[in-house]
Amino acid sequence: MADARLYGSDLTLAYDQRVVATELNVAIPDRSFTVIIGPNACGKSTLLRALARMLKPRTGAVHLDGSVITALPSKEVARRLGLLPQSSIVPDGITVADLVSRGRYPHQRLMRQWSRADEAAVTEAMRATDVTELSDRIVDELSGGQRQRVWLAMALAQETPILLLDEPTTFLDIAHQIEVLDLCADLHEAGRTLVAVLHDLNQACRYATHLIVMRDGQVVAEGDPREVVTTELVERVFDLRCEIIADPQSGTPLIVPEHRRRVSSPA
Repeated sequence: MADARLYGSDLTLAYDQRVVATELNVAIPDRSFTVIIGPNACGKSTLLRALARMLKPRTGAVHLDGSVITALPSKEVARRLGLLPQSSIVPDGITVADLVSRGRYPHQRLMRQWSRADEAAVTEAMRATDVTELSDRIVDELSGGQRQRVWLAMALAQETPILLLDEPTTFLDIAHQIEVLDLCADLHEAGRTLVAVLHDLNQACRYATHLIVMRDGQVVAEGDPREVVTTELVERVFDLRCEIIADPQSGTPLIVPEHRRRVSSPA
């Protein structure tokens, strides 16, 4: 575990008096596309918040590059680890270009202000997320899907080696979901470590190189989706009977829910 750049050890995670997870140990493989999956309220987003230093563990610690993450300066963390949260507050009247540019804040110093490198990072992030034509639009005026892509662009502009994404496909139609996940796969193949919370198990199986399966605040399985996803696991974790076949496009596990049995109408 200590060999991973990002890991949590003996974590107890809680909101006030509500304990979400106890004695949780999670290591994110370097240069992986790790997806955290599980039923609603199982603790997956809570775990991601702890890894991102947004939630301080009640006990245990999250480590980043060998240091306890809460002991590192905020800007130092932000240069190593980016986050796309589940929901974000948009400053009133801000344009798309200005919001994406805020991703460069961790790289600004007293004697180093806006540079050509900053401009190039913002331009590339907007191109990659297909929001360049929206650059002068007010973020509040955009659709939910467009706003999601703008927030992703801001996270990409941060240019961190590790990127955490909490339900990055929220508000997106199926075509844009695949577009965003393809982009994430490209970032992973380029060398970044990605950690994402997803609801769709089939998408998780298709894109993840490492799967973390949670239920009731505990990790119940982890590893390559081809090795860990079984009909028994899906029924135990999601209470869903299913058949698992090979995805005809990717060869990854494809979960096919059991068809409901119709009650015959009386003659």
